[in-house]
Amino acid sequence: MKKYEFTGEVKEIEMPHRTVTLHRIRATAAFGAVEDGTLGGWIEKEENLQHEGKAWIYNNAKVYGDAKVWGNAEVWGNAEVYNNAKVCGDAEVWGNAEVYDSAEVWGNAKVYGDAKVWGNAEVYSNAEVWDANHVLVIGAVGSRYDFTTFYRDKENEITVRCGCFLGKIDKFLEKVIKTHGDAKHARVYRAAAELAELQIDLSGKSPKENEG
Repeated sequence: MKKYEFTGEVKEIEMPHRTVTLHRIRATAAFGAVEDGTLGGWIEKEENLQHEGKAWIYNNAKVYGDAKVWGNAEVWGNAEVYNNAKVCGDAEVWGNAEVYDSAEVWGNAKVYGDAKVWGNAEVYSNAEVWDANHVLVIGAVGSRYDFTTFYRDKENEITVRCGCFLGKIDKFLEKVIKTHGDAKHARVYRAAAELAELQIDLSGKSPKENEG
């Protein structure tokens, strides 16, 4: 059963090389915190928002291109998710945040404020990102020439997503030494970690804390 429909209200936004037509959505069933008949945000096509699960797009939020929102994920405020980006699980994206390119936001991750998550970034589980300098993506590096994502987490520390590894930056460095010793890949990963510690801002309170 479909959980939403197009209202007939449309808006156009200009993208490089094309004009995108967005459609406002309306819930046709009650699910999660959404009541039947609730007006939602804007999508380009039904593939942008899964009918299964409790995922929803609120307010003036926009999801378009080949982006996908599913699971119990929520996108609201003036947030935008586009290109090939994915927001899923219990992830939340709001404020003026943007998630785009092939970026992925999963689990209980929260992206908000003026944050931008892009490229091949993978922001997972305990992430709390509200500014552009809370995420750093390095790639392609390592034995698999893959991308490694460093991001600020809810403990105001740096978490790393690298291949199958997901954990704190100190554990990442331990894993690097155990796997690669002092070979080239180890030196590259250590340099990337050092750059992440210089770049990622762990100071200051989140906008949510300031509101409190």
